[in-house]
Amino acid sequence: MKTHILLTLGCGILFFSACNNSTSTTGNSSNADTTKPAPLAAVALASVSPSPEFPTASLAVKSVKAEKVGKDSAKVSFEFDVKNYELKMQTADNANKMCNNSDKGQHIHFILDNGPYKALYEPKNEVTLPNDGKDHYLMAFLSRSYHESVKSKGAAVVYHFKIDEKGNLKKLDDPKTPMLFYSRPKGEYFGKDVNNVLLDFYVWNCTLAPDGYKVKADISNEVIDAQKLTATIDKWEPHFIQNLGLGKCKVSLSLIDKDGKQVDGPMTSAGREFTLAAQAIATATPAPAKVDSAKK
Repeated sequence: MKTHILLTLGCGILFFSACNNSTSTTGNSSNADTTKPAPLAAVALASVSPSPEFPTASLAVKSVKAEKVGKDSAKVSFEFDVKNYELKMQTADNANKMCNNSDKGQHIHFILDNGPYKALYEPKNEVTLPNDGKDHYLMAFLSRSYHESVKSKGAAVVYHFKIDEKGNLKKLDDPKTPMLFYSRPKGEYFGKDVNNVLLDFYVWNCTLAPDGYKVKADISNEVIDAQKLTATIDKWEPHFIQNLGLGKCKVSLSLIDKDGKQVDGPMTSAGREFTLAAQAIATATPAPAKVDSAKK
């Protein structure tokens, strides 16, 4: 079954200038015809080529421990059990995917309360949380080296818990309501990586379908008004965002029901800002010992 995507495009066409050390002017220019950049094409979602499957890969929570630190917080340590999946290995088709790829290889996406994920190349992680008794939802799933989630049964886990006022961890009931967890895009993209920006997410306790649950995606370039797109996705699969233009961009995802209404419950919407740039920003006077390498 093909994915049906309903698109609503912003009106008009804007031009985007990426010339260094330039300012916009309103006067006439003798060389305007030769320097004017080509107009941006409409923002689009493109299919991602089929990725290697990992039908027997599994991820489970092996242990969770909390240790009180200070008066009002606790350090929570997670350890995972990974089977039939090799962390740190490059996914076989990474060279042909034409998108951002981690040079550290395959990993786990650790998403706490729908915040930006942390990539785990070892099956463990620590976070510090307040002792406020609030519910927390951890989503963790196996990821290919180019950040596409492994969607086979058993490749992800949701852990529901809270930290009480004494710093003790209490595991809560497994959630039963439909959920949506945001994964990509995230962070900064440079050079050729801006051409195919992976849009990927994880759904839980529901199935996407034309006559069922769907994911509404609002995609926009925050500095180029015309570069925007609203899409309704009714099949759980990754897409590439194309033609978004350079600058600060944003994606907001919402889980909606068959009538197009926002689904009630925890973890049903999330958004993220990210940056697309022609190249990494270098320091004015490069010094090897002080330059930070771009993390992807």
